[in-house]
Amino acid sequence: MRKPILFFSWLRVQRLAAAVGLLGAGVSVLVFWLYGLPGEGLVYTLVLWAAGFSVLGGVDFFRFRRCHRDLEKLHKEILVTAENLPRPGCLIEEDYQSLLRLLESTLRERQAQADQAMADQLAYYTLWVHQIKTPIAAMDLLLQQWERGPAAQAELFKISQYVDMALQYVRLDGTTRDLHLSQVSLDQVIRQVVRKYAKLFILKKIRLDFRETGLTVLSDEKWLAFLLEQLLSNALKYTPEGGQVAIFGEPREILVIADTGIGIAPEDLPRVFERGFTGQNGRLDKKATGIGLYLCRRVTELLGHTLSITSAPGKGTQVRVGLRRPDLTVE
Repeated sequence: MRKPILFFSWLRVQRLAAAVGLLGAGVSVLVFWLYGLPGEGLVYTLVLWAAGFSVLGGVDFFRFRRCHRDLEKLHKEILVTAENLPRPGCLIEEDYQSLLRLLESTLRERQAQADQAMADQLAYYTLWVHQIKTPIAAMDLLLQQWERGPAAQAELFKISQYVDMALQYVRLDGTTRDLHLSQVSLDQVIRQVVRKYAKLFILKKIRLDFRETGLTVLSDEKWLAFLLEQLLSNALKYTPEGGQVAIFGEPREILVIADTGIGIAPEDLPRVFERGFTGQNGRLDKKATGIGLYLCRRVTELLGHTLSITSAPGKGTQVRVGLRRPDLTVE
């Protein structure tokens, strides 16, 4: 706030004191005039009156400015608590600060309740996911003995992926995130993800062109693997039989996942990361949820990476994950 604006703000607060000062000066003038006292005395009285008010007003103005600057600093902090408020200068300010402390206490209680509810929900979903994976694994073993097993196994694999997606969705929106940054071998994570999707590559007869990147990046291995799983799942989903998925690196620690699939309409590209948005491809695939790329965007934000997509209908899609983190170091 500029000084003139700050001064007038202070003057509005002290308008009663200013009115009293002007009234006092007016009364002095009236007394001197009624009693015919010498004009020099009136001048001295007004000078002393103005000097006293200037000193007191100056002290109060500087206190007002200091409080204003302290409050401005609090606005710039991530967390503002009632503990850091300036010392109250009067009973009214003390009452306001008391109300703020009461509001802060109420907010903390509600936040604690919300955190507990989220923790309970996360615990339930985690338990459910681990329980449901047991019958999924049993069904997978049974289907291996069935002559039409491969196609059924692929569908079962999708169920397992949707279960994992539900769990990661809840974890991502949780108040606590098990994020652990470390130096991760990108090629090792890619191989792990590719092995997981090997059955779908074989079933759909899609070629894989994987060129080692040789990169070691600062990331969270578990969340990075989940991100690549979602991107590879999308590439396989929208690439027809006999197509190709390529995984390779570009300069400045950029990972590219490119497919020869159906592509994305230009008008849909700006919205592909929105939650629930399916676009023209979603209208063709009635089972699309519009959650996969939304989760990818959330995970890249969590990890501090970047994510971009280029595509053309009928020519495939290229997803680029920027993995460079120059502002962080590993302890």
